[in-house]
Amino acid sequence: MNNHCGWIAQAGELPARAQLVGTQRADWLIIGGGITGLSAAHTLARRFPQQRIVLLERQRIAQGASARNSGFVVAHELPSPAERLGQPGHGAYQVASRIGVSAAQEVRQRIAELGIDCELNDDGYHFAAHRPEHLEDIDNILASLASVGATARYFEGAALEQRLGSAFYARAIHCTGGNALLQPARYVRGLAEGLPASVDVYEQSAVTDLSRSGQGWTARTAQGEVHAPQVLVCLGAFIARAGVRNSGAFPLELSASITRPLDEPRWQSLFGERQWGVLAPLPGGGTVRLLPGRRLLIRNTVEYRHRDLGAGALAERQRRHLAGLQKRFPGIVADDIAYTWTGHLSGTRSGEPYFARVDRGLHAVAGCNGSGVARGTLWGRLLVEMAAGDSSPVLADVLAQASPGYLPPSPFFDIGASLRMAWEVRRARAEA
Repeated sequence: MNNHCGWIAQAGELPARAQLVGTQRADWLIIGGGITGLSAAHTLARRFPQQRIVLLERQRIAQGASARNSGFVVAHELPSPAERLGQPGHGAYQVASRIGVSAAQEVRQRIAELGIDCELNDDGYHFAAHRPEHLEDIDNILASLASVGATARYFEGAALEQRLGSAFYARAIHCTGGNALLQPARYVRGLAEGLPASVDVYEQSAVTDLSRSGQGWTARTAQGEVHAPQVLVCLGAFIARAGVRNSGAFPLELSASITRPLDEPRWQSLFGERQWGVLAPLPGGGTVRLLPGRRLLIRNTVEYRHRDLGAGALAERQRRHLAGLQKRFPGIVADDIAYTWTGHLSGTRSGEPYFARVDRGLHAVAGCNGSGVARGTLWGRLLVEMAAGDSSPVLADVLAQASPGYLPPSPFFDIGASLRMAWEVRRARAEA
């Protein structure tokens, strides 16, 4: 089975860029060509229009994890019991919501400035549960969301079934006020296509060594090197590839499938031309979207893994996707699935990012924790702000919460993370 991302297939691949060969000098070096790195490049180009920016990408720009997520623009997350009104964690939830709203606004600003056609849908999305006990204390959840500026409505029974075209979900909260949906590969492609001339991008140029060189830094690749006084590391879960250790970030591997267009009369009458998105209330549950053209997307696996899935393992994950779709929409068959792929999420133990001045002239960020479209976009701008010595209220908020948590050394963390993820998946089995 081919690991072929449906988002990228529909968006189309960008023309290949040159590989780094020989020696280059720049004012700024960005390592990583995903949403965060591209956002940082745009911010630098606007702030320092006369300076040269080099961006190095290990594989293809705009085709890694940034293009492979589920396309949720997260402004407001579902508050946990400890984060709801009247609970000690509600203050931290308010700060997180301020950051989330700023991040979602940053996405909209990039889309407007660059004219990106990425199927942005500002109608929000749902937190929905199959088992009612997985989404309890509805009134307090609604009040907690309202307290941070979200607009939330509760649905159950026939009204919810009509809204989603499925009797699978027992209850749901539809949340707007910043939450949105988009096509992630189109979004990140638009960021890449809109780069100004002062940004030089080199693909297939993995950094093999990053070290101090005089007053700046030298990044070496297989066939070249870049000298720059300022370096921004935007590698997410793979931040250690640039030599940044102890970030607290780790990769989680997810897999997803998208169906063919469901054109038959049954599906046309069930879905019409609507779009919607569903997030499960538990981390191991399923993410589902109805996309333009009546395609369905499902993501219902999450694993801590050191190696990418092979073809046989990916086929088994596709079977899980099919089972998840069939529970929600009886009549879906294996031939309806058009694309299945994997991607990586940058996680931290605390759920908060690593955001740091690592050394003089070296800054790094990691840990979007499942909110990569919005927070990844914002992290790129804020990393530039921090490196340039600027300040802002949202940067202060982020730095105040940037405590990713300690990770024990391998193999202790590997064992613990594998067991924890397996437990989360078992706990959320009914929601997958």
